Amino acid sequence: MKFSTYSWLARTDPADVARVESKTIISTPNKRDTVPIPKESLDGTLGKWLSPEDLQKALDERFPGCMKGRTMYVIPFSMGPIGSPLSKIGIQLTDSAYVVASMRIMTRMGEAVLKTLGESDDFIRCLHSVGCPLPLQRPLKQNWPCNPEKTLISHIPARNEIVSFGSGYGGNSLLGKKCFALRLGSILAKREGWFAEHMLILGITNPQGIKRYVVAAFPSACGKTNLAMLTPTLPGYKVECVGDDIAWMRFDKNGVLRAINPEYGFFGVAPGTNNKTNPNAMKTISSNTVFTNVAKTSDGGIYWEGLEDEVDPKVKITSWLGEEWTKDSGKPAAHPNSRFCAPAGQCPIIDPCWEDAQGVPISAIIFGGRRPEGVPLVYESFDWKHGVLVGASLRSEATATAEHKAKVIMHDPFAMRPFFGYNFGHYLDHWLSFAEKPDLQLPKIFHVNWFRKDKQTGKFLWPGFGENCRVLDWIIRRVENENIQMVFSYILFDQQLID
Repeated sequence: MKFSTYSWLARTDPADVARVESKTIISTPNKRDTVPIPKESLDGTLGKWLSPEDLQKALDERFPGCMKGRTMYVIPFSMGPIGSPLSKIGIQLTDSAYVVASMRIMTRMGEAVLKTLGESDDFIRCLHSVGCPLPLQRPLKQNWPCNPEKTLISHIPARNEIVSFGSGYGGNSLLGKKCFALRLGSILAKREGWFAEHMLILGITNPQGIKRYVVAAFPSACGKTNLAMLTPTLPGYKVECVGDDIAWMRFDKNGVLRAINPEYGFFGVAPGTNNKTNPNAMKTISSNTVFTNVAKTSDGGIYWEGLEDEVDPKVKITSWLGEEWTKDSGKPAAHPNSRFCAPAGQCPIIDPCWEDAQGVPISAIIFGGRRPEGVPLVYESFDWKHGVLVGASLRSEATATAEHKAKVIMHDPFAMRPFFGYNFGHYLDHWLSFAEKPDLQLPKIFHVNWFRKDKQTGKFLWPGFGENCRVLDWIIRRVENENIQMVFSYILFDQQLID
C-alpha cells in the first residue's frame, strides 16, 4: 500500500507496544469503590486499585523534572461534538509530539474548545510524560522515548484527573481515549445517569428505506472496526458508520436512548485489514494517517500481515523493528498490535448524523466475542435484565492489544474488563437500574459470535465480513417484533449448515 500525502510512520520501543493493564490503576480512598474484592489467594481481573497515599508517593517519585529539556504541549480537547450536551472537555499536558499529532486526529482540539469551556473549571485534567528528561540517561530504541520500567497510568476520580507516566503508546498516552472516554467516563456516567461503553455505533438501512441504529460491544481486535464499516452483501442494504470503538449514551426526555461517538478519528488494529476484509477502512487511511509499528516498503508504502496480495512482490520490506524482512523471517513484519490513526470524517460511509449534538437513536445493543465453540451465531435476550446478564457473561479469546497471550479465553464482561472505572458490581447495579425506570424505550439486547469453528477443519463456520449484514437484518427485524426464524440458504465452507 502506497503512502499518500500527510501520513506518518512511527516505530515504538519494543517495550512499549500495547496497553499495560498491569500498570493501569484507579485510586480511591475505599478500595471496594474501585474493584470487587476477590476471594483470598485469587487475583482479581476487574481493575487495579492503589490508595491515594501510595499513588502520591509513586507520582512524587516519577514526575519531578521528568520533562526537563523537552517541549510541553497543552492540548484542549472535546470528547464529542463541541458544545453538545453529551460531550465533555479535557485538557492534556504532554511532552510527546506523537501524542499531539494523534490527539489532533482522535479529538476535537483547539481554540474552539477553550471558547466553549470559558471560565468554567468543569474539565478533565490530563497529565502525561514519556518520562525521559534530557539529556538522555540511555540510548533511544527506534527514536522512541519511553520509560517502561516506571510506566504508570493512574486515574483519580475524586479530582477528575488522569496522570500517565512512562509510555508513549496510544492507549496509555492518548488520555482522551480509554482513560477519559471509558474509565473516568464510566464514573461520570454512573454519577450522572448515562452510559460510557466500549461500543461501535452504526446505522443500517433496509431496502424499504427504514433506518435503525445499533451499538455493539466486542473486546479489542474482535472486529468492531470491520463491522462499523461493513459493506453489506444483501442487495438494497446500506450501512453507515457513526463510530468504531466508544459510545456515550443517554436517554432523552422521550425515553429514547441516544448515542454519540466521543472520538473524532479511528485508532484501528492494522494487521488483517485489507481491501477484502474492510475496503472502507483502506479508503479511510489513504491519507492524513499516523501509522504505528507497521512495516514499510522500498517503494514508499506500508505493509502488514493481510496485505500480501496488495504489495508488489518485488519490493523490499523493512519490519517494524527496522530489520530487512521476508516471508521466511519467522516473525511478523508488523507488530500484531500495530495501528492506524485516521480522521473519522475520511470514512466513505460516515453517517450524515455522526456529529449530531443530540446523538442518534439506538434500537438494539449487541454483545459478542471470539468463541471458537459452544456459542451460537446470534441469539436475543428475553428482556433488559437478561440482556445485562448476557453482557456480564461475555467471554472472548485474548488479543495482542494488551500484555496477554493470545488464544486464552478470558472473561470480558461488556467488553469493558480493562476499562471499568469503578466496582463491577456497582456497574451492574447501574445497568439494571434502568429496568426499573418508567417511560424508557429500552433497546433489545443480542449476542453474536462470528468466530465459531469447525472442529475437524479448524475453519470458521460463518463467512463473516459483509455476510454479517444477514445477522444485522435478523436483529433489526426482531427489533420490529417480526416473528421470524433464522434460515440461511447457502452452504458454508465444508458443506455444513449453521446449527
